[in-house]
Amino acid sequence: MKKVRVRFAPSPTGALHLGGIRTALYDYLFAKKNGGDFILRIEDTDTARYVEGAEDYIQEALEWCGIIPDESPTHGGNYGPYRQSERRDIYDNYTAEILKTDFAYLAFDTPEELDALRKEYEEKGEVFSYNNKTRNNLKNSIALSAEEIAKLIEEKVPSVVRFKMPFNRDVNLEDIIRGKFSVNTDTLDDKVLVKNDGMPTYHFANVIDDYKMEISHVIRGEEWLPSLALHYLLYEAFGWEKPEFAHLSLILKPEGKGKLSKRDGDQFGFPVFPLEFHDKASDSIYKGYREEGYFPEAFINFLALLGWSPADDVEIISLEDMIAEFDLNKVHKAGARFSKEKAEWFNHQYLQSKSDEELLERLQNKELVQKANLDKKTLQKIISLMKERWSFVKDAVNDNEGGKFFFERPTSYDEKSVKKAWKEDSATILSQFSSLLNDVSEADYSAENIKNKISEFCESNAIGMGKVMMPLRLALVGELKGTDVPDIFEVLGKAESEQRILNAVNNIH
Repeated sequence: MKKVRVRFAPSPTGALHLGGIRTALYDYLFAKKNGGDFILRIEDTDTARYVEGAEDYIQEALEWCGIIPDESPTHGGNYGPYRQSERRDIYDNYTAEILKTDFAYLAFDTPEELDALRKEYEEKGEVFSYNNKTRNNLKNSIALSAEEIAKLIEEKVPSVVRFKMPFNRDVNLEDIIRGKFSVNTDTLDDKVLVKNDGMPTYHFANVIDDYKMEISHVIRGEEWLPSLALHYLLYEAFGWEKPEFAHLSLILKPEGKGKLSKRDGDQFGFPVFPLEFHDKASDSIYKGYREEGYFPEAFINFLALLGWSPADDVEIISLEDMIAEFDLNKVHKAGARFSKEKAEWFNHQYLQSKSDEELLERLQNKELVQKANLDKKTLQKIISLMKERWSFVKDAVNDNEGGKFFFERPTSYDEKSVKKAWKEDSATILSQFSSLLNDVSEADYSAENIKNKISEFCESNAIGMGKVMMPLRLALVGELKGTDVPDIFEVLGKAESEQRILNAVNNIH
């Protein structure tokens, strides 16, 4: 049985869209499930759209996601080079070979001549296509005489190599995800295989590379489905065995209509790229999942389920379990709708599974935390109290619901909270309670002791718990949010707690 070998072949024309990462992930899962190889190949023949640094970005993104190639430009392998720009000699050899068959021909038409033809057809309400109906009347090696062709070649007139699409032939196609279907060649044009600069187009180069690299399965996005018939015919032209194909459905916009794009991310405030990307051409910076605080395993888990369902519809699944369960036959035909809320839910689940020690390292990196200069024991206490509220570690310093008040003393007080919690006698009550706490030593400043002190104070002064707890929370936090008040006292400590109470007494009116 032929060894499973799959490839992910992005173009270095910008940041790697999360749809591309999902393709790479499915390639990787399929390869590992079947004891095969996962290859990264860089398709950089489109020099006009090449973006400096994009290849490094692609490789860094895959590594962050844990999708490590067995072969790549950096990992090496026995089937290189792994950049198309370094495979020119290979393409030149196969260009000469296909021109000896009846499946390809030279075309000398200039861009200006073709533009004029398109305009002429447009004026008649028609669309021009370079195909088996028009090629006999155009400037190519099918329509011209041997003498005319020789003269054009001698004069070094620029030419392209086109595929000679057969007349009225049904090409029977098969896709692992979409089943069997056919395409009639009369609906297809004579695609350019080699451009006038000698560089192959995607269609030509990827078929040659897949053959030379012994790719057994081609897993790619559905946008390549219309090209499948041409690729079948190219394999036939060379007399090569075809790989099996699987075309993945699109990742859709949140509303479910159309392909998810970077503009959707800008509009709705979520990343569409794995890592942050700086587009130097437009001087735009696009968000990345890594920089937004996602765990790579949460991102991969979320992405895997955009188009595939494991057994029993489990949602939290490790990369190892994904590999064990993955089956291309269970990949969905319909597009998968992206959900920012679901992505955040996955990150919340993974954050909850992390130990306090793991989260401590991330929390210590936050600027506000460093400024607060709290010891590790105190930070771990904050984590244990607050992490259930977090979807991201950054939530700890972004708002008081997450715990920002632990690291930053309130400088103002929420108006709605003041109206609700602060009464005419609140300042007096807090001053009296603060005096009571003066007798509590720093060593005894625990949540349990503070809770007892609050209860004793309420009982001895015959006042309801709410008249003490709500203004205390407002004083310590700045609004009516946060964890239990005694826990806040313990974490803040004696001096800081008393200072916050004093500030509230002096500043809330």
